[in-house]
Amino acid sequence: NDRAGYFDASPKDKGDQVRRDIVRTLKKFGFEMEASHHEVAQGQHEINFRFDSVIKAADNIQTFKNVVKDVATSHDYHATFMPKPIAGENGSGMHCHLSLFTEGESAFYDENDPEGISKTMKQFMAGILSHANGLAAITNPNVNSYKRLVPGYEAPVSVAWSHSNRSCMIRVPTTRGMGTRFEIRNPDPTANPYLTLAAVIHAGLEGIRHDLDAGAPETRNLYEVDTDDVPTLPTNLKEAIKSLREDKVVMEALGDHTSKVYIEEKQKEWIEYSLNVSQWEVDRYMNK
Repeated sequence: NDRAGYFDASPKDKGDQVRRDIVRTLKKFGFEMEASHHEVAQGQHEINFRFDSVIKAADNIQTFKNVVKDVATSHDYHATFMPKPIAGENGSGMHCHLSLFTEGESAFYDENDPEGISKTMKQFMAGILSHANGLAAITNPNVNSYKRLVPGYEAPVSVAWSHSNRSCMIRVPTTRGMGTRFEIRNPDPTANPYLTLAAVIHAGLEGIRHDLDAGAPETRNLYEVDTDDVPTLPTNLKEAIKSLREDKVVMEALGDHTSKVYIEEKQKEWIEYSLNVSQWEVDRYMNK
């Protein structure tokens, strides 16, 4: 609906009024809003709300999505949370910021560390990184999800962490004290927030239990580096399902019943997708 870019304003940003109404409506639901602006891609927008406890945060994500769709419809627009709705444009992510507290104090902050990051936080990140491929089937749950996770479109493909390197799966914002946290950049908004946050936290806690090492932060732009020393996320849903099956920690987080039913449904989705012949295939191969 527009050709605006990052932080553009009206009249170039034709969704400006819709976004304002979304924010107003969310405030009526008790949301504390933090940011609202046009994103990089055409017709793409970002709205951020304040953190909360994990169950409340998952509830807020579901409420948020319903409000966005409803308000957009009232303006004769269609809002989609599809990860990659337009070929050649940046996809839409659901960046999740996580912090951990013990008795009201940040367990992720260490004032004696040069970067202000505690050993606990590094262990927690290591747990998530070590189970990244198994988590992908939950955080990136459909065939379209993996068309977003490709180099060059601001979505991470590398299983690594960094302070400002957006090619990495985990980024640590420049914050200290109670605001110390990290951001997981690969989840997309089609993910079930309850399953996603439960699985991610479970993997992080496993990192603490087993004293896992996150390694040094990655400083290279991994979109531009041809290297095999940094693992990457699955390239399609089939690979992600296989990784989930083999990951006992993530399977444990979901539980026996949920993991069984979830995998069955995702396998059906992959088979259905594989049987479909797209227009791209027709255009490319019909004359062979």
